[in-house]
Amino acid sequence: MIKLNRFLLLSSVLPLLAVSAAAAGQQNSSYSQVGHPINIESGQQVGDVTCVACTIHIRGQVNGDATAVGGSIFIEDQGQVSGDVTAVVGNVRLEKTAKIGGDATVVGGDIRRGEEAQIGGDVTSVGGTWAPIIILVPFLFLGTLVALVVWVVQRIRRTAAPVAV
Repeated sequence: MIKLNRFLLLSSVLPLLAVSAAAAGQQNSSYSQVGHPINIESGQQVGDVTCVACTIHIRGQVNGDATAVGGSIFIEDQGQVSGDVTAVVGNVRLEKTAKIGGDATVVGGDIRRGEEAQIGGDVTSVGGTWAPIIILVPFLFLGTLVALVVWVVQRIRRTAAPVAV
């Protein structure tokens, strides 16, 4: 009897979970691309959008954050982003009645917006000569650290070599 109850419970709950997961996946699918542009068309709704070395064009609704590294974000016409918009080494452009619900952050680029465009949170732009410094300093630090480790290992190996008599 207990096995029959478990079977009935599982057979009724699992299809409901599968249908609800599929519906949630279709409504708020997230996009991530490397090197290929992302286009969110008018009337389209998506979740988070992430792009590396490419451009994001938003004419529809992003129900999350939009992030571009090495590319720009264009929010056109009636485009909306409910979360934050972040561009690193790229630009953010808001046209006409575009809306951002959260913060807009640009490092190494510019923010341009139309007169009626709205940003609900803070606007932060770090451009000009600071962008290469912010991006290169961690790599220079790591490169110096690796060079120091290599130098120490080579120095230890030279002193540990046996001397022939």
